[in-house]
Amino acid sequence: MQEYKNKLKKVIAIIGPTGSGKTSWAKALAKKFNGKVISVDSRQIYKGMDIGTAKDKTFPQDLIDIVNPDESYTVSDYQKAATELINGYLKVKSLPILVGGTGLYMESVLYGFVLPELKEQSEKLREDLGKLTDVELYKKLQEIDFEASKKIDPRNKRRVIRALEVTILSGKPFSAQQKKLKPKFDSLIIGIKTDRETLYSKIDARVDQMIKEGLVEEVRKLADKYRKDLPAFNTIGYKEIFEYISANEIPRQSQLGHISATEIPRQDNLGYLSGKQTLKEAIEKIKNNTHAYVRRQDTWFNRDKNIHWVDDLSQAEKLIEKFLKK
Repeated sequence: MQEYKNKLKKVIAIIGPTGSGKTSWAKALAKKFNGKVISVDSRQIYKGMDIGTAKDKTFPQDLIDIVNPDESYTVSDYQKAATELINGYLKVKSLPILVGGTGLYMESVLYGFVLPELKEQSEKLREDLGKLTDVELYKKLQEIDFEASKKIDPRNKRRVIRALEVTILSGKPFSAQQKKLKPKFDSLIIGIKTDRETLYSKIDARVDQMIKEGLVEEVRKLADKYRKDLPAFNTIGYKEIFEYISANEIPRQSQLGHISATEIPRQDNLGYLSGKQTLKEAIEKIKNNTHAYVRRQDTWFNRDKNIHWVDDLSQAEKLIEKFLKK
């Protein structure tokens, strides 16, 4: 197997939970090793969702801002796009560096993970399934493909719907249709070790910063342009603010000129209007949901014994140097 692997083209992957510093590491490593960064984030693909997904646009990254929130984008779509980019960069002697926390996307590229193609009927079926609650969807998946339900987080509505539509349209269990081919690349996967409590503190500070940078207004703009029940908006940071806005039916600041001072709704200490649900409550939900997401990411990554976990960037650099000399 080693002889086979050494004939493959080399690819670096940087993984880790939300808030672990993956993007900053990738930026530094790309500069040091003549690399090209390819994002592996199932939410940063969406245009207009910048603040809540913590996009870093200070340096070139591929596969961010590639579709609108109301457009479909599957794991298969990502796999094709990322593989094409990797092959293109290898041809010009640049080092492809995959960076992100969406484990399924990463595996689809590095391990040749293949999913069946969607059929034309999928759009309508996906729309119908999207009207069901998370609990209803997961129960349905347990009924028609129990094996798949054991591997999918019931809170990941998008993946549950994907498993259901493939099973329903093909007539075969989703779990039986996933297969792995021989990998096309020789990959070094580097994971960033994080202390859980320290990471939680960093996440909480980042959420506060997102609010200050205008996350509420970003969600407002999306709500003006798109349906609120789109799968893209079932994203931590967005769903909580959507709920906050909906609960309070908050008027824009520009609309307050027609309201007397005594009629203006109260504001919280960050200057945002609040009513039935305060912004503070929404922020706490974002933080708690992100903490839970980190735990799910850890569970996913801990399944993969190929990951080399390191404490700092210098250790990552040494691993890469050794890997490239093989």
